[in-house]
Amino acid sequence: MYILGIETSCDETAASVINFNPRTEKIQVLSNIVSSQIEIHKKYGGVVPEVAAREHVLNILPVINEALSAAHLKVKQLNCIGVTKGPGLITSLITGVETARTLAYAWHKSIVEVNHIDGHIYSNFIAPQSPITFPALILTVSGGHTILLRMTKKRNIRIIGETRDDAAGEAYDKAAKMLGLEYPGGPIISKYAEQYQKNLDQKKNNKSNSSKTSPKNRIILPRPMINSKDFDFSFSGLKTALLYQLQKDHNWRKRIPEYCFEYQQAIIEILITKTIKAARKFKSKTIMLSGGVSANTELRTQMAQAIKKEIPQANFLIPDKKYTTDNAVMIATAAAYKVKQGKFTDFKHLQVDASLQLK
Repeated sequence: MYILGIETSCDETAASVINFNPRTEKIQVLSNIVSSQIEIHKKYGGVVPEVAAREHVLNILPVINEALSAAHLKVKQLNCIGVTKGPGLITSLITGVETARTLAYAWHKSIVEVNHIDGHIYSNFIAPQSPITFPALILTVSGGHTILLRMTKKRNIRIIGETRDDAAGEAYDKAAKMLGLEYPGGPIISKYAEQYQKNLDQKKNNKSNSSKTSPKNRIILPRPMINSKDFDFSFSGLKTALLYQLQKDHNWRKRIPEYCFEYQQAIIEILITKTIKAARKFKSKTIMLSGGVSANTELRTQMAQAIKKEIPQANFLIPDKKYTTDNAVMIATAAAYKVKQGKFTDFKHLQVDASLQLK
């Protein structure tokens, strides 16, 4: 079964073709084309919806044509089209949805609407490193979402925890702006944090006691809601704490790597603590990580270590890094599982829903 996936929820115009075997549920990725707008939005320090929408209009058809060409597939061979309905930026979503509707009509193809969060979840189903057993727990961490979800054997998904304010990815971007760093914030903060960690390790290896950072002036940021009884998240307070710390520290520009290290570590500890707590409560047999922030190497490493130590019987799955940020392979994959369940969409009634919630 050949499925064309289309993703335009934010600032990436993406299209992909997969071959899905409904019996074995094996996914073969035939193409994965992503046109990123990061360089365009860097000068604004974030995504500008109107600019993103215009770029989508320019790129959508060339990207789809390239995806079909790379897959060596003709339109008549396609079985259906999967497209992101929401959540996301409404002007960006409209381009993808209207294009999918038009092509479905012109090509006489079935169409499947996909929740963007479902797409991130199913990125773990593209090429799993180990069998997926249920119940499963999924931590989805991206620029706009930080959610803990529980999935049953029948693929039913239920939210058990989510952010009450800023998502983790958003918290990275805002911190980077405060520190005078470039957009997007996640990769650059991670880079500085890694640099600081290497310096610490080097000093330990050299048994040096010459560090100017004593326990008295060490940067310490809070871990909001880390010990709350629920599974919700909050990163707004962490962002505010960083702001106040920078205002008090006249030499903060010389300590940017240390600030990045502590800020990132606070986020990682909160994510891991909540995930382990939820996995224990719901007796999860598989724990998955997904979303753009799941590309963070330190988060991957520390999460794997924590699961191995605290819940060694659980499988831990993380998608290939190329499937963590917004892409159309994950959308096509989520669509494939909906097709298997017979969940098609009437293209006449398909409409964008920017605030779409998981059902």
